[in-house]
Amino acid sequence: MTKKIDFRPVILAGGSGTRFWPRSRRARAKQVLALDGDRSMLQQTVERLSPIAGPENVWVITNELLAAEIEAQLPGVPRGQIVEEPVARNTAPACGLAAFLVEKNNPDAVIGVFPSDHVIGYEPRFLKVIERGVQLAASGDVMVVLGIEPTRAETGYGYIETGDDGPDGSLHVRRFTEKPSGMFLWSARTLANAVREHLPETAPLLEEIATAFGTDRFDAVFEELYPQCENISVDYAILEPRSAKGEHLSRLYCLPAEFGWNDLGSWESLYEYQVDTRLRGDEEGNVTECGGMIALDSGDNYVFSPKKFVALVGVQDLVIVETEDALLIAHRKHSQDVGKIVKDLAATGRTELI
Repeated sequence: MTKKIDFRPVILAGGSGTRFWPRSRRARAKQVLALDGDRSMLQQTVERLSPIAGPENVWVITNELLAAEIEAQLPGVPRGQIVEEPVARNTAPACGLAAFLVEKNNPDAVIGVFPSDHVIGYEPRFLKVIERGVQLAASGDVMVVLGIEPTRAETGYGYIETGDDGPDGSLHVRRFTEKPSGMFLWSARTLANAVREHLPETAPLLEEIATAFGTDRFDAVFEELYPQCENISVDYAILEPRSAKGEHLSRLYCLPAEFGWNDLGSWESLYEYQVDTRLRGDEEGNVTECGGMIALDSGDNYVFSPKKFVALVGVQDLVIVETEDALLIAHRKHSQDVGKIVKDLAATGRTELI
């Protein structure tokens, strides 16, 4: 970077509500964090950022289920910077809390938000984009989003409509619709002020939690106030209303990101990644992790059943996931809808399955 800037990556490592997982908490934690390769995706996220931000500057927002495993996987991250949400409240309160925590000591620090389940193909190119984004975010009341060029229509993602050229190779954002990539850059002050503006009932709760951070009151205050925060994504809560101010008034910029990106946030995207990278898959496009398989007239299926032999006969484009206490069967194109099942389970009191 041409100018020394305090850069604080905030990694969102939740995710247990978007797929079916085994009942064992440690097994669930390992599966959430280790979908790709020998090093977990969380470890890869921290490592790829290490040239511009050491682990001592990293914050992780997670839940009680994953915290112990995250601490074991990231020994360089201070334990106090692994923040366990008492309840899930989506990404706006999580990002907002990080902003208020960092703002206390350095409001000019640039916060980068990075989900832990993303795959980056060309890391040197990724780092160059992030360095440009950090410089741009540090220039004032500016928000920077990373824009991924779409390869197909996908209802699970939103889009960015860009306008005129902006500074340093960026583009003005005309309209932002949840959620194109999930990677954002902004100063702690900018994000905290945006939360105050757009979430006026949630902001005081987060500020009080941040004030208690580091004291013996923190756990009690966190547990009492965080459930009262609005359950909403940062995309809907902050980015969309910010873009509604107008292309040249919002100070919302998009940096085109061409570094080989994949979001493994659904079984469909995990299937595609493993097929594209040839990690798994037979000649018929079946990706399997099971105790043996025969496929007859079947193709393009994703099967996860590590303890059982699986036979496929005359089926196409399915996701089949077996865990200790549940079985998921879905069309691959509907794998994004698993979250609806999770909501139904919560509404009917089947919380032991979530």
